[in-house]
Amino acid sequence: MAGVIRSGGVIGFRTDTFYGLGADPFNRNAVQRIRQLKGREGDKPILVVISDRELISRFISDASPAFDLLARVFWPGPLTLIGRARPEIPEEITAGTKTIGVRLPGDDTVRVMVRACGGALTATSANPSDQHPAKTAPEVSGYFGDAIDLIVDGGEATANQPSTVVDLCGVEPRLVREGAISWLQIQTAIQEIKTL
Repeated sequence: MAGVIRSGGVIGFRTDTFYGLGADPFNRNAVQRIRQLKGREGDKPILVVISDRELISRFISDASPAFDLLARVFWPGPLTLIGRARPEIPEEITAGTKTIGVRLPGDDTVRVMVRACGGALTATSANPSDQHPAKTAPEVSGYFGDAIDLIVDGGEATANQPSTVVDLCGVEPRLVREGAISWLQIQTAIQEIKTL
């Protein structure tokens, strides 16, 4: 698995939400393959999962206090935080937005796997853009077959919702997608820190 990633391959794997398409986020060709597999529009960034909190600095330039707060409160867990991307992050990941979404998965097995693959993997959902996210390895295979290099069968994904996505690049946090963590929970956490 780690060898596939190192050689520029694409894998299907279970994240802490649904199955995702994993590649080395710094390998432009591998990320471009994912875009082609999904039929992904060029203006949509691709999120990254990391194995350890310390790896935020590999991807995010100057994390805001709100970013640090939400990471501390909700990670590991199904919350994707968007921050300003470091200059070396490929445009294939950021889609020209100069921002990147990062998540520390709330599943020990997933974090161990990501660590074995270098500490970070792309994790955009394993499905063509017009289909439902795959919840099992056979579903990933049904979508992509031999077009991806390896499918890691981690059992059925038990999540009913994707990760919540919050953009922290502006003055105030902005909800991009409400998922497993409610916007109310996030607003409450931010409000509590403001009142300290």
